Amino acid sequence: MPELTTFSIVARCPRTGDLGVAVATAVPAVGGLCPFVASGVGAVSTQSWVNPYLAIDALAAMAGGASGPDALAAVLGDDAGRALRQVGVVDAAGRAASHTGADCTPYAGHRLGDGMAVQGNMLTGPETLDAMARAFADAAEADLPERLMRALEAGDAAGGDKRGKQSAALKIHGTEAYPSLDLRVDEHAAPVTELRRVLEIARHQLVPFVAGMPRRGQPAAGLPADTAAMLLRPPPGRPGGGGSLPEPRA
Repeated sequence: MPELTTFSIVARCPRTGDLGVAVATAVPAVGGLCPFVASGVGAVSTQSWVNPYLAIDALAAMAGGASGPDALAAVLGDDAGRALRQVGVVDAAGRAASHTGADCTPYAGHRLGDGMAVQGNMLTGPETLDAMARAFADAAEADLPERLMRALEAGDAAGGDKRGKQSAALKIHGTEAYPSLDLRVDEHAAPVTELRRVLEIARHQLVPFVAGMPRRGQPAAGLPADTAAMLLRPPPGRPGGGGSLPEPRA
């Protein structure tokens, strides 16, 4: 049976409470199927023979008061295909859990740490997961997007998906119901490397824009003048570069 071969990390930042997922695979558009995050609730990556309802229902259970480990146990208990599933969860208190079904294609496994879970299947070997967990722990002083990105890069460098590379994604939620970052590389020969490039551009151009967006209970104040002026310029002329210049008109 075909699987969505994936290596991922779900985690919570102990300083900010931000929640996020970073994931990569050798199938297009992994960011649309695997990572699920709810602000103030939890983060989930569902993979292998993917069942998105496991993530959706686990987040609903956590929103109702269940811990991440209890939510994962509950949704797997109702899933006849759990031997083919791989799921990692972390809740808003940093309680993490992971499940690797007995029928996931080897190498398959997971690692748990403080506020995080790493999981992968059809990998080159356990070194992918070990490198991810170590990179995340070693970057404790960095913000959550950076810690997740470093973990994904470490897994990629250690071997990653044994079939090759195709897509990667990084999704972060802070205090608002919408994501503070939702970055995707959907079809690329080096998706993790490309995701890093996109993240660096987003730090200069997207993060300031999102910081000025409306928030619950606060009136929309509009963008700061410097951010608005920056975004009026063509992308190559902005901090971080990227994009392209407009096509010349005839």
